[in-house]
Amino acid sequence: MPGLHSMIVRNLIILFLCQLISATGAFVVIVLGGIIGSSLTEAQALATLPVSLMVVMTAVTAIPATMLMRRIGRKAGSLISSLTAVSAALLTAYAISHENFTLFIIATAMFGINVAFTQQYRFAAVESAPPKHAGRAISLVLLGAIGGALLGPELVTRGQYWIEGVHYVGTLYAVAALFGVQALLFMGLSPLRLEADSGEHRGSRSLGEIVRQPVFIMAVLGGTAAYGTMTLIMTATPLSMHVHDGYSLEVTASVIRSHVLAMYVPSLISGLLIERVGTVKMMAAGAVALVAACIVGLQGHEVIHYWYTLVLLGVGWNFLYIGGTTMLTYTYKPQERFTAQGINELCVFGMSAAASLLAGTVIHFYGWLTLVILPAPVLLLILIGLFAVRRNTLVRRPITNLA
Repeated sequence: MPGLHSMIVRNLIILFLCQLISATGAFVVIVLGGIIGSSLTEAQALATLPVSLMVVMTAVTAIPATMLMRRIGRKAGSLISSLTAVSAALLTAYAISHENFTLFIIATAMFGINVAFTQQYRFAAVESAPPKHAGRAISLVLLGAIGGALLGPELVTRGQYWIEGVHYVGTLYAVAALFGVQALLFMGLSPLRLEADSGEHRGSRSLGEIVRQPVFIMAVLGGTAAYGTMTLIMTATPLSMHVHDGYSLEVTASVIRSHVLAMYVPSLISGLLIERVGTVKMMAAGAVALVAACIVGLQGHEVIHYWYTLVLLGVGWNFLYIGGTTMLTYTYKPQERFTAQGINELCVFGMSAAASLLAGTVIHFYGWLTLVILPAPVLLLILIGLFAVRRNTLVRRPITNLA
């Protein structure tokens, strides 16, 4: 990003690396959560409960995370979340060693706290970069997850043998070490551009005024649909592939890795695309890709079907989610940012939690084909909503309200 101050570049690099670490930890939990869960409980419908409760914890923590950062700053808040993730990884390892499903659920759920704070990295990036480069700043930070897609599978497949006699404990120890490094990185984060603003409440609109804006509604709905669809299908995939269809852990992990890469590799261009074509067209392209993922998923249970479904799912999530996040920044003033962001996160991760809880039950009772068609009607409604706001002045001429 030409012209950015070196301190801003430093912040974006730190956020990029911290995103990489969080993505690695999330990858490990998502891939292993259902698999380990199914080995620790006889009630197979509850196999995805650990991952689901991680998402529930993310939703529950969403608003407290924004409020804590408002009070103590993004640096201190993120540091606390990293230390929480270290504790979660160590407790998960202990639960696996002692074959304790209840403790495994609690430990896995604790990862959701870090996930909630991780979602704030993109807002920290926006608050570091010039307003006109908001999309690019978001994309740059999210690119860090590509490293998670590469490192995560290695920790899953190799780490399972590092501690003799107990699979996956070595993986969790490595995850704990990574989050320790993340905590150290956050200690070097410089103050963000907007944290010096002393008029935090001056000129703020009421919550009702903010949420009644059509563009705000569309931004939140876009992010909610993107995360809900992605979570529903991604959470169910390891269980469907490895447990129900009998594919190896390596094949299952490779499909999830392709999905995670598809989620974040488009970030190389998505920020630039937003600047060129606008948020509405970007979000519409994402919704279309997610509909395509649902259609491909209906074609069968072969590895190629899973692969194409998860890749389209990743690309669609990227375009719709980054587009929605960027659109959200057009709808609030600097002093309103934590309120608007908190409402957005609550909606996005509330839906994600519901989708995650639904995934295991739908797969167990109704199967893969029913699961992949569920999001399609919602995505069609998103396309209709985007058509309705396409001429709104906020999206036709993005305002630099974060300047």
